[in-house]
Amino acid sequence: MRRWGWKVGLTVLLVLAASLATAGEATVLDAVLATGVENRQPVGTANTFPADVGRVYAYTRVVGAAGEGSVTHVWYYAGQVKAQVQLSVRSDDWRTWSSKTILPGWTGEWLVEVQGADGRVLASVPFQVE
Repeated sequence: MRRWGWKVGLTVLLVLAASLATAGEATVLDAVLATGVENRQPVGTANTFPADVGRVYAYTRVVGAAGEGSVTHVWYYAGQVKAQVQLSVRSDDWRTWSSKTILPGWTGEWLVEVQGADGRVLASVPFQVE
């Protein structure tokens, strides 16, 4: 049973991605936070960062977009918007990211929302700065 688990999961993921691509609606396949991005891949992924992290990256993989479009990363700290970064989406399988400088005193709860061009929330990724 165990050896089939990853195959079933991969099949479900591929069917879901294909159906969304057919519908022409963008969806977020992956949304993570990291300390960097190298070769278009997140590095140092986490949901908790030290106060001296300096910069946090929000990495997003969008699939199923019909033509060119955009997503927006909205960075919240203590319930208030700290930044909004509009990012281009130029194909039906697109990786993009934004970053936010984190000052040492900005400890506590953070949230990054990935919003579609219409403002609809596609993904939310909470994180903590300690």
